[in-house]
Amino acid sequence: MTMNRPDTTIIAFGGKTPKIHDRAFIAPGCRIIGDVEIGPDASIWYNCVLRGDASRIVIGARTNVQDGSVIHCDGPQPGAPDGYPTLIGDDVLIGHMAMVHGTVIEDKGFVGFAAQTMNGCVIEREGMLAAGALLAPGKRITARQLWAGRPATFMRELDDRAIAGLQLGVAHYVENGKLHAALYDGTSEG
Repeated sequence: MTMNRPDTTIIAFGGKTPKIHDRAFIAPGCRIIGDVEIGPDASIWYNCVLRGDASRIVIGARTNVQDGSVIHCDGPQPGAPDGYPTLIGDDVLIGHMAMVHGTVIEDKGFVGFAAQTMNGCVIEREGMLAAGALLAPGKRITARQLWAGRPATFMRELDDRAIAGLQLGVAHYVENGKLHAALYDGTSEG
């Protein structure tokens, strides 16, 4: 599904070239730079920026990064000799206009619309950061917790129904990515 169209920037930086799986969908307007790896059936939506110039960024299988989001990382610094890579697992939903910076998001995690994470944050498996929330540096959302607010704090535990709803969203974005990819490879009638 991937292609380097004139309206999408995929460039090497610092000797690192983005590695994008054949089945990933990269929408027009995206900027993918440097040490970035994107897994199968992942989707990076319109006008996202993934800038792996200071450390690395990994986007797992079936994960989606929705329109206008920014994914970045940070290099080595005092107290963090390995820096702050951004490592995003499989089946993760990242909402529109989110900013994820130097954060680990485990499988099936969720970051809501316009939410922000900062260096050293961790969102454990099936953890959720609500729309508009700000997760301060070094904070950890444990498995199946919902955090919200600015700064974000624990709100409640997520039940099976909430987790199932998130996974429906993942399946939707995998299929929607295929439909959008077909618009650009000539296999769709629009």
